[in-house]
Amino acid sequence: MQFEREGGAPRSESQNIMIAGGNHTIISPPLQSRLKGIDMANEFYALMGRMRYITRWGLMRNTFSENISEHSHMTAVLAHALALIRRDILGLPTPDPDKCAVAALYHDASEILTGDLPTPIKYYNPEIKQAYKQVEWVAGNRLLDMLPAQLRQSYAHYVLEDEEELLPFVKAADKLSAHIKCLEEQKAGNTEFDTAAKQTWDSMKAMARPELDWFLDNCLGAFTLNLDQL
Repeated sequence: MQFEREGGAPRSESQNIMIAGGNHTIISPPLQSRLKGIDMANEFYALMGRMRYITRWGLMRNTFSENISEHSHMTAVLAHALALIRRDILGLPTPDPDKCAVAALYHDASEILTGDLPTPIKYYNPEIKQAYKQVEWVAGNRLLDMLPAQLRQSYAHYVLEDEEELLPFVKAADKLSAHIKCLEEQKAGNTEFDTAAKQTWDSMKAMARPELDWFLDNCLGAFTLNLDQL
């Protein structure tokens, strides 16, 4: 919304201005009215909405971009599917598929604060890998602090990824989502993702997850088809 300032030029409801001492924000009376009584400390959900601004595959030439919101959604779909496949098709003990989906939905939440660190850097050596895990843990706890106290425990296992029985499904779905992105890039003729496609495939096979192998054998091929072939 815009309103007129003196002199006729429009000004937004909140406008940054420079005065002695640094940046300050003028908040218009209409916006002040709407914000009155709102606890401005509960920023968690607003930050979740910013996942769409954080782009993945930053070192790669992409034919289309992918943000962590899109990736997290696909990972949640796949984690849920893998859990259902394990339980309903393979008849193996499985944690709650719905919990697997929620864990996958938040598995990259800390990247809202840290950004997406490209895989070649993140895993360059054990020291960097361990240091980044610590950064993620700090960022995850910072996010939890942005929730009402009564909700923090309910989110903690998902944001901090410490629910051991869910992790294998999230990790498998995360790698599968990355591999699907590689296939889609290859389908568009982009050879930039050839090495990543092989690496993600090898990583998935090394997991030795029967539900993941079933998906690779029975579902993955459809991602190489065009719309008319589906």
